[in-house]
Amino acid sequence: MELWSKEFEVERLCQVLGVSRSGFYRYLKGETYSVSQQKQEQYQQIEDLFWEHKRRYGTRRLQAELMAQGKQIGRHQIRKVLKEKELKAIQPKSFVPKTTQSKHGKRNSPNLLLEQTRAEKSNQIWVSDITYLPLANGGFAYLATWIDLFSRYVVGWQVGKTMEEELVIEALQNGLQTRKPAPGLIVHSDRGGQYVSKKLRVLMKKWKCNQSMSRADQVYDNAFAESFFSRFKTELVENGTFLSVEDAKTECFEYIEIYYNRIRRHSALGYKSPAEFEQLYQINLIHSQVVCPDF
Repeated sequence: MELWSKEFEVERLCQVLGVSRSGFYRYLKGETYSVSQQKQEQYQQIEDLFWEHKRRYGTRRLQAELMAQGKQIGRHQIRKVLKEKELKAIQPKSFVPKTTQSKHGKRNSPNLLLEQTRAEKSNQIWVSDITYLPLANGGFAYLATWIDLFSRYVVGWQVGKTMEEELVIEALQNGLQTRKPAPGLIVHSDRGGQYVSKKLRVLMKKWKCNQSMSRADQVYDNAFAESFFSRFKTELVENGTFLSVEDAKTECFEYIEIYYNRIRRHSALGYKSPAEFEQLYQINLIHSQVVCPDF
């Protein structure tokens, strides 16, 4: 760096190499640089958080987590620590939505999200999809989820041995019984055969839900539900397998109910977890009703 300082600005060199200007000038004076106790504690906190979240957090989420704890640490500092410790967050593969086998000959529902692409409150739009979970014996288990589009909260899910209609019905039933949404909830999915079953539509009618489906050959119509699985498989499976269907259920419960819904910070939610985002929404809603009561 001393050699390069003759050609480049010291400030720029320090930024690129992750060195403080004061440290560089102390070096020129022959002074030995040592990391302060406070800095050492900060570095350890960053490393601890990285492993606490099982390599799922990069610099943005680590910074948000530290800020929530009242610690102001810049992303460049976090990036420097990760680089020095050779810590690299796992990254999901580029999301490429897959087409669904929809040649089942049954009646499909229209896409209600073409006019209402955003949810303005909880329990307004739920989206669903199914994915494969690899097992150690070479077989598969299957996971169906229903996700609230407003808060990204997984409101209902189910793991099963097959991907029959019961899988999505049980997942939806779990969400409906827990949330008890008001009439008018839009439930959106692709055009897969599981979503056109008579039994599922009876359940939707009972709860006065409005069914919505992706258009034919429009693979991005259910992109959010599918992209959730891209992140899910990267952060939980990471090219591994589950020992059994029961093991898959246990692991999915821990990831979805304990980690994803309540802890994991989501960039689309201002780096809040789905549960925290919903809680803040309810607090703001109550506050607005108190400040501006209806007469």
